[in-house]
Amino acid sequence: MKRLFSFLLLAIGLSSCGKKFLELAPQSLANQDNFYKTAADFNTAIIGAYGNLVYLPTGIHLPMSGYRSDELYLSAPTAGTQDQYDIDRFQVTSANGIITNAWSNYYQDIANCNQIISRITDAHLSDSLTKTYMAEGRFLRALYYFDLVRYWGPVPLVLEPVTPAQSLKIGRTDTTQIYAAIEGDLQYAAQNLPPVQPGVNLGRATSGAAATLLANVYLAQKKFAQAATTLQPLIDGPYQLLATINSVFSVSNKMNAEIIFAVRFNKTVPSQGHDLWFSVSDTSTTPLSASLTSSYPANDKRRALLYYTKVGNNYIVNKFLDTLNTTTNKVGNDYILYRYSDVLLMMAEATNEEGYDASGTGLAWTCLNRVHQRAGLPLLTTTDLPDQNSFRLAVRQERRWELALEGHRWFDLLRTGQVISQLAAGEGKVVEVYELVYPVPQAEIEKMGNTGIFSQNKGY
Repeated sequence: MKRLFSFLLLAIGLSSCGKKFLELAPQSLANQDNFYKTAADFNTAIIGAYGNLVYLPTGIHLPMSGYRSDELYLSAPTAGTQDQYDIDRFQVTSANGIITNAWSNYYQDIANCNQIISRITDAHLSDSLTKTYMAEGRFLRALYYFDLVRYWGPVPLVLEPVTPAQSLKIGRTDTTQIYAAIEGDLQYAAQNLPPVQPGVNLGRATSGAAATLLANVYLAQKKFAQAATTLQPLIDGPYQLLATINSVFSVSNKMNAEIIFAVRFNKTVPSQGHDLWFSVSDTSTTPLSASLTSSYPANDKRRALLYYTKVGNNYIVNKFLDTLNTTTNKVGNDYILYRYSDVLLMMAEATNEEGYDASGTGLAWTCLNRVHQRAGLPLLTTTDLPDQNSFRLAVRQERRWELALEGHRWFDLLRTGQVISQLAAGEGKVVEVYELVYPVPQAEIEKMGNTGIFSQNKGY
């Protein structure tokens, strides 16, 4: 993993310098005309294309999804947190630094993926290696576009290398086309990625990761039958629901059988760890919302994951508990994007949306109850959930409890149409319809200089 993370961090360091909208050429020390020739070249490029993943937790998902939802809140802005506070309070503007950096990071990495995808067919590698590297590039590109379309709605869809001059002529693409491109990338990835990535490749995308992401994409579009079909091979596949929820997040049990895809970190190597997540010096200043922490049943084993444990001078949420490495002064929790319990809950949702099972014993019930009972809660029956809507609400609640602080809540509220009602009920926030997407960074509007093809989201 040392080799993998050195490339990841190199990609991040390089991509942060002098970014331009959709400027595609990978900013590396190798001249691209002499690069992309050998299998080693493409392996290096693919590893670099994973680069922005390490930016996702605190650079994008925590501020743009966690604080935007009813999971986290800031009571007041402090030095350096004004942009975060504005997102939390739904008073964000197009000049917000967090959304500006997120947009740039997404497109820089898409640019890197496009270079790989466009060049690999001319590299004369083995058929197997060509398909694998192509699939990895398309998986990552789909992952980034899925976030982009959910955060901003119509965004520029660029699927091949372009020059800076060409990029200024590319307008915003209808979301239907974007989703079609995402589906195409993930269908290819699911068919051509290996089922496992062992050894030094552990942490790279697999066919299971591609199928899980594809199912999530289908759910976002209410394509429930396609989602269920895509998830079915995973239900009885290589992944497992661990016996205890605590073991899923233990730093001594990373990349366990429940993990489908995660962003990996290593605290023992300089620049490969990260700072403490959700840490506070005083637990009275917790960013965790009361509506989240008070929602758990008293006997739910997941409730304790949101308690704090003191480590040194800080208190850390148990879900992301780790100790600081004495040399690097960093921790090394992986950031889990998808795990098997999520697959079970997606299947329960998709199957129920296709039709309520009044028997109380079918696939939807099995999937929901496996997650519910692992948390120490009693079996759910038709007495508890007598119709499709009550089952639907139970799945949504289960997702909130099971996946808390893992970057899913905002997207779940968004795709189920609950943002306005839930934030009003739990947080007392008034959210306007136009605020379901973020403003496009003003820097990009000015760079394009053509509101006919690249205009701001309405309301901003």
